[in-house]
Amino acid sequence: MPSSAAVDDYLKVVYQHTEWQDERITPSQLAQQLGLAPSSVTEMVQKLAASGLVSHRRYGPITLTAQGQARAAAIVRRHRLVETWLVREYGYTWDEVHDEAEILEHALSDRLLDRIDERLGRPRFDPHGDAIPDADGRTDRGPFVMLGEADPGHTGSVLRVSDRDPQLLRELERLGVDVGRTATVVDTAPPALVVRFDADPVPLPREAHDAIWLSA
Repeated sequence: MPSSAAVDDYLKVVYQHTEWQDERITPSQLAQQLGLAPSSVTEMVQKLAASGLVSHRRYGPITLTAQGQARAAAIVRRHRLVETWLVREYGYTWDEVHDEAEILEHALSDRLLDRIDERLGRPRFDPHGDAIPDADGRTDRGPFVMLGEADPGHTGSVLRVSDRDPQLLRELERLGVDVGRTATVVDTAPPALVVRFDADPVPLPREAHDAIWLSA
């Protein structure tokens, strides 16, 4: 098998793909998200399947086995606890923590991770609103709707903001978007994307269409 870190990166992407929607990830989607050649991903998926971490048939989607799910939840827990730790304790902003967590998630001992979790008060969500699995791999997630799919007049709390685009995160922060803040949808018809946080409507970048999740 390749390195443990490489295996964890694959499992983490498969895990995250179905957190906020039900469609399982395909090898081509996995290759795109990892920035790797499809042939390399196909070879790795075959190794993961042989090791009992994923279930996959040729040309079909990829599913985590119970063993793979447990390992993926553990590395996701590490990543999100580290992100939360860096924001709360070291003053990182939410657009800065992902790359740091990618490194530190493989370096921390289980003992130190538990101490960090305890110091932070056992948080349930990271700075972007993603659920932090507990020590047994369990998470909580309530009903939600994508901002771009919400009807005008819908009011809900911001549950999650995607961390895939640091520049968009910085712009959304400047506009007052934050996890936990209540937003009312004003208009989502292209090219408009407008919400109201308090009294005044706030135009958002069009890229936020599929980057913000609201409570349903």
